[in-house]
Amino acid sequence: MRKVALFLGSMFFLASTSWTPLEAQSLFEKAKGALEKTLGGVTGGSTSGVLGNDEIANGLREALRVGTKRVVGQVGALDGFNGDGDIHIPLPDSLKKAQTLLRRFGMAGLADDLELRLNRAAEAAAPEARELFFQAITRMTLDDVQRIYKGPKDAATRYFQDRMTSALGQRMAPIIDRTLSQVGAIAAYDKMISEYKNLPLVPDVKADLTAYVVGAAMEGIFHYVAREEAAIRADPAKRTTALLKRVFGN
Repeated sequence: MRKVALFLGSMFFLASTSWTPLEAQSLFEKAKGALEKTLGGVTGGSTSGVLGNDEIANGLREALRVGTKRVVGQVGALDGFNGDGDIHIPLPDSLKKAQTLLRRFGMAGLADDLELRLNRAAEAAAPEARELFFQAITRMTLDDVQRIYKGPKDAATRYFQDRMTSALGQRMAPIIDRTLSQVGAIAAYDKMISEYKNLPLVPDVKADLTAYVVGAAMEGIFHYVAREEAAIRADPAKRTTALLKRVFGN
């Protein structure tokens, strides 16, 4: 079982800069083979000094719990969305034309102000994801664990998306709707559209801001969950608890 732990640790932590991608892939394939032999057998806890299937599964759950908590804390902070070029929420496509025209007439600040407020709403709603992540991790079966261990590099992210997207959207929507009003996004939208309609010969534009921000916020959250999963698989520095050190340590 000690060799099994080494194989599993190798699968998650292929971080040595001296390895080539081909060598890393070969080691990953070996780890999957070892996993099939061990997790395909009898499940159970660990005995003295020996890792059991339950403990290996709990190691994955703990790694994902640590990772998703980190993600929620990051994107839910001030400028977690607005200041991050990877997940910054722009105006919806239906309003970009208005944004462009307003910029030509020296009124770009109206659109830019609305864009800022959309990101603030996403930051306010992001913490709702934490409880749902933890629920999805707690409900993870041994079969789920095996599929994540042996699956593609974003297998855990896909697991979360399948089980959380609908519930997360429902929980975020009222918060985003309320926050859009509180931070002045609705007023900013109305003002921008009013000024836009005063311009000559412009087409009508409109947008469902709440639905748009909900979708963009979830996309941003899962973007970083995928990155965190890749880091958990590759970076020994992610071993931050006693259980993770035991399951994935050398």
